[in-house]
Amino acid sequence: MDKAESPVNDSANTSANASSSELAKEPGNYRTRIVSSLSEIGQPAWDALIQLQPDANPFLSFAFLDALHESACASARSGWQAQFLTIWRDEEAGQELAAALPLYVKSHSYGEYVFDWAWADAYERNGLEYYPKLLSAIPFTPVTGSRLLTRDAEATTALIAALLAVQQDNTFSSTHILYPPPAQAGILRDAGFMLRTGVQFHWLNAGYRNFDEFLHTLERKKRKNIRAERRKVQQAGVTFRHVSGHEANDADWIFFKRCYDHTYAAHHSTPYLNLDFFRRIGKTMPQNILLIVAEQNGMPIASSLLIHNGQIVYGRYWGAIKHVDCLHFETAYYQPLEFCIANNMACFEGGAQGEHKMARGFLPQKTWSAHWLAHAAFSNAIEEFLQRESGGIDTYMDELNERNPFKL
Repeated sequence: MDKAESPVNDSANTSANASSSELAKEPGNYRTRIVSSLSEIGQPAWDALIQLQPDANPFLSFAFLDALHESACASARSGWQAQFLTIWRDEEAGQELAAALPLYVKSHSYGEYVFDWAWADAYERNGLEYYPKLLSAIPFTPVTGSRLLTRDAEATTALIAALLAVQQDNTFSSTHILYPPPAQAGILRDAGFMLRTGVQFHWLNAGYRNFDEFLHTLERKKRKNIRAERRKVQQAGVTFRHVSGHEANDADWIFFKRCYDHTYAAHHSTPYLNLDFFRRIGKTMPQNILLIVAEQNGMPIASSLLIHNGQIVYGRYWGAIKHVDCLHFETAYYQPLEFCIANNMACFEGGAQGEHKMARGFLPQKTWSAHWLAHAAFSNAIEEFLQRESGGIDTYMDELNERNPFKL
């Protein structure tokens, strides 16, 4: 589950020069438009494009993105001004959405989980402005998935050309595309972006029949520790309810939001997401939602939110209003793993950070981001930094793999 950051309430009204309008007529009957609202595209056209992507996930859906925007969690006022880049192809029946790039004008770097604060500080020390910048990401969601949303190779070429044109025609310091899949990272590298790597920890289902079978694949000490952690929660009289999105009622969402807020308060941060957002996704994408509720003496004391697509489970947020030793591990990790095993889910992504997850059967996975900076001198300096950082990440991955938690 992702830890809290501290957002700011910075207002951003900077926009691309051709916001919400047609930019150009491209070769091959393509037209490029930047739109500031998904309503300008429409859910049928957007979701039809998403369904064609090999690395799509529920966070790319119209329902999830629209909930972020309409609840004002990701808005110009919060520093996330939507400027989605879209490519339309002329067809006999009208215009078809051929490609799109989720794109935001950012006035800060909160909610991204690929940290560029040092780059912004370097700009400021040299009397330059780092913000506004362009960012392609799912707000507050460090999950790998398609960013170049296209129907075919020709549309991909048109989308990349449009992105490069936007970069050159506007006064943004930089463009950052976070958590693309490896193949798209390669396309962006070929288009002139610098690549950055990171590490997350994912649990992979080897076809386990039950939780005990999974435990038996771990080293003895790790197996013993997990059993001890689960026993502490059980002895505290804590039980769990798995509540599907279809079953969740408003009281469940109100309680979850209370837990979510408590986590941010414990980190001395302000939460990014409001109750309106959670209510919206509960109504519009219930098939992708699972709430895990911990109860003690018949009263709820903790909750975690999972998003899933039938194959991959994504741990998003958790919180508790009462301390019980090891409750976090049970609610945010072991109960989700039970759900994965029972439902033959292939993978559990536990969110950003968390080397401690390895002791619970998670393995390191490399993540990617792509970066372009307009200032040549800073671009060269950051490229050198990324080369050094990449070597460090590779060494770190090797060290992690040597500490494999499974029996050899």
